[in-house]
Amino acid sequence: MKAIIRKMGNSQGVIIPKPMLDQLGLEGTAEMTVENDALVLRPPRRMVRAGWAEAADALAEEGDDTLLWPEFANQDDDTFRW
Repeated sequence: MKAIIRKMGNSQGVIIPKPMLDQLGLEGTAEMTVENDALVLRPPRRMVRAGWAEAADALAEEGDDTLLWPEFANQDDDTFRW
């Protein structure tokens, strides 16, 4: 498929058909790179551990943040300050 490069303000752009965006899972934002002389669009990478802090807070609020196996403590655990 050929695409027309159009002037958009001080830049230029290409209209991407919705079926292509849906196929790639692109919505809102995308990562754009140049690889082997080709323009590549990808869904943004999720941040490693994204949402972990919020999930831990939610577990603590529910009182569900206790040790699963408290009988398997590590040596010197009682000396650590949390």
